[in-house]
Amino acid sequence: MSTSVQTTWHEHINEADWEALCDGCGKCCMHKFEDEDTGEILRTNVACKLFEASTCRCTQYKERFSQVPECLDIRKLTDIEMLWLPETCAYRLTFEGKPLPQWHPLNSGDARSVNKAGHSMSGLSISEVDVPEDEIVDYILTS
Repeated sequence: MSTSVQTTWHEHINEADWEALCDGCGKCCMHKFEDEDTGEILRTNVACKLFEASTCRCTQYKERFSQVPECLDIRKLTDIEMLWLPETCAYRLTFEGKPLPQWHPLNSGDARSVNKAGHSMSGLSISEVDVPEDEIVDYILTS
């Protein structure tokens, strides 16, 4: 696949199945940076202003792109941009042709399995409204 074109791997997935792929971890709603020297994606625990920490869901899901223009539209990510998603993200795993982890709700049958497995941002994030923009880099996660 070319890195300059948008991926089409998801075109065969209907809307209900597409939405079910999201495990609700909330990691994609956190601010991230790319190290200019290494290309490494540096993740923070600073959440988008629309992120609801208790549910790990967007409070304005249907309007998110108009409310937050920089919100990632996963359906429009290029191949390279897919790497901005967490390694455990079901969208990324599906794109890469890899199986979903056992703790994913589609495998476990339990929406809380993401929290139980320690892959959720529930209780770990801070809202961007509480962090000055120039200090977000101070919240880069080290593990």
